[in-house]
Amino acid sequence: MPARLVHKPASAVRVRAAKGRDFEVLIELENRVFATDRLSRRSLLYLLQSPTAAIIVAEGEGGHLAGTAIVLFRRRSSVARLYSIAVAPAMSGRGVASRLLAAAEQAARRRGCDTIRLEVHQSNHAAIARYRKEGYHEFGRHRRYYEDGGDALRFQKSLAAAVRQHADKHSQPR
Repeated sequence: MPARLVHKPASAVRVRAAKGRDFEVLIELENRVFATDRLSRRSLLYLLQSPTAAIIVAEGEGGHLAGTAIVLFRRRSSVARLYSIAVAPAMSGRGVASRLLAAAEQAARRRGCDTIRLEVHQSNHAAIARYRKEGYHEFGRHRRYYEDGGDALRFQKSLAAAVRQHADKHSQPR
C-alpha cells in the first residue's frame, strides 16, 4: 500500500502585509503559478508602493512564501477588487487560499469597503468552488478576458453582510 501524503494545516501559516524585501519571491511565485496573464516586475513594484493596493503574503515554516493576495482600492469607492491570489504549488490543499481570502476581505473592510469583487478564469473550477464556498456570488462575465481567449467569470461578496452575520453569531445567548 502506498504511503499517504500528509499536509500540514494552514495554522502553521502566518499572514502579513508584503514588504519591499518580498519582491523577488513574489515575482518567482507569479512565474511559477501563472502560465499567462502574469504581473510584470514593473507592475508588481508599482503595486508594492501604491497606496491603493494591499499585497498580503502567507508564510509557511521557515518564512517560505506559501502564497499571496493582491487587493486593489479606488478612492471614494466602497468596492474592493481581489486582483490576484496565488498559492505555491507545494502548499496547495493546506487552506492557504482560504486564509489569504479572509485576509483580503479583512483588508477591504479596514479600508471601508462593503463589497469585494474578483474575476476568475471560467476553467478554474477549484477557485470557482472556493469562492462559492466562501460566500461569493457570480454576477457577470467578461468575454475573451484572458490572454488565452478565455472568459472571466465575475464574482462578488457583500462584506457588510459578512460582518453582520459574524456579529449576530457571536451575540446570540448560549
